[in-house]
Amino acid sequence: MLTMIMHELHLRNIENKDWATLVFLIALVLIVLAKTTFESRFSDFVRMLVSNKYNKIYRESNQLLNGFNVLLFAVNLISLSFFIQMILVHGYHYGSKTDWMLFVRIFTLLGVFILSKFLIEKIIATTFEIEEFAEQINLQKVNYRTYVGLLLLPVTGVLYYCNYVSMFAIFAIIVILLTINVLTYLFSLKIYQNLSPDKLFYFILYLCALEIAPYYFIYYLITKN
Repeated sequence: MLTMIMHELHLRNIENKDWATLVFLIALVLIVLAKTTFESRFSDFVRMLVSNKYNKIYRESNQLLNGFNVLLFAVNLISLSFFIQMILVHGYHYGSKTDWMLFVRIFTLLGVFILSKFLIEKIIATTFEIEEFAEQINLQKVNYRTYVGLLLLPVTGVLYYCNYVSMFAIFAIIVILLTINVLTYLFSLKIYQNLSPDKLFYFILYLCALEIAPYYFIYYLITKN
């Protein structure tokens, strides 16, 4: 007697993570390129949390668009884009972490947002004739945020490849990032506490209109849409 065995076939969803691995490898290549091309500068940069030498040496306004900052800015965009994608997927259940199109959209929008914000800052600085002052603030902000982006890269790698991600871990990382941003502003305020009234006005305008408002607007768009 022949026994017929019925096999029920199920579609097996295989998540393609090859694109993410490639992007992480590109980020590592950019870091290696920055280290080999600007060896002395990179050495000072990685010690920035324990030494103020980097900020003292590379404080000229022309350092803002230096090749070193451009390379690490790309790394910063990659790590932030992955982290935002993790927030959308695990916090708001939007999309999938393996959706490369979602990553491309986040990467593009984030890049446009940062560059547009930088352009607006340049326009305001030119209007108030305080370009040098604005360059110093932007350079200091870029230094610390680039450093944070560099540290965030391995963290986003772990979050991406981990099968289970706790929202507490993501929330803790967000709190740490916000705390670092606040400390950066307080540090800037301490440096520029003896500003003339016109520059002090720009500093307050910068914090309120160009820092707090745009991020609140993005948060509002994400939560409402």
